[in-house]
Amino acid sequence: MQYNLEKFQNGLECLGVNLSHQQLNQFLIFYEMLIEKNKVVNLTAITEFDEVIEKHFLDSLSLARSINLEKPIKMLDLGTGAGFPGIPLKIAFPQLKVILMDSLNKRVLFLEDVILKLGLSDVVAVHGRAEEMARKPEYREQFDICISRAVSNLSSLSEYCIPFVRQGGMFVSYKSGEIEEELAQAKKAVHLLGGEINEVERFVLSGTDIWRSFIKIEKKKKTPKIYPRKAGTPTKCPL
Repeated sequence: MQYNLEKFQNGLECLGVNLSHQQLNQFLIFYEMLIEKNKVVNLTAITEFDEVIEKHFLDSLSLARSINLEKPIKMLDLGTGAGFPGIPLKIAFPQLKVILMDSLNKRVLFLEDVILKLGLSDVVAVHGRAEEMARKPEYREQFDICISRAVSNLSSLSEYCIPFVRQGGMFVSYKSGEIEEELAQAKKAVHLLGGEINEVERFVLSGTDIWRSFIKIEKKKKTPKIYPRKAGTPTKCPL
């Protein structure tokens, strides 16, 4: 099938991301796999090609505007869902070492198929809940960056994500819409978890009128062992 890649290429240019023919082809294969699997497993409500380009691919890759990804960063994509932002970032920046973590096994099985079909290395899809996985030594405080596009409020998301980040590393939350109140409410949680809100970067998604934000939280000290609390608690009772 032929696709009009003009919107994608314009967006990539705005982000300063250069893709080879092979990488562009990997994005197209990923798109086709996503649409096909979405017929039987609910992965995304966004299926039209140009919309997937804007709201999934370019949105995922927009991290490149604020963080240097041209090095072997150890990255965790928590609550990755259909693989966003982790898979687009891995395709565009092959040197990244990526763990894609999700609590729904059907999504993880899909991501394993994607990794295999695209021939990606140094990327693993893992099935598990953040509250349990963050207590395992192989994951706790092991990542340079934890990223998440999950829609949970920032207090809950911080409790899920910050325990995975090493001291000196960073948790980056992809957000949209008004975030001032959410930011204010999350300050206590971020502090308790050993983090500090480093920067909030607001921007318009390339080629759209969609406002996005990156909330960058630096890991200043180790997360107390009591966090994250037991399954479901961070969402029901945010810090």
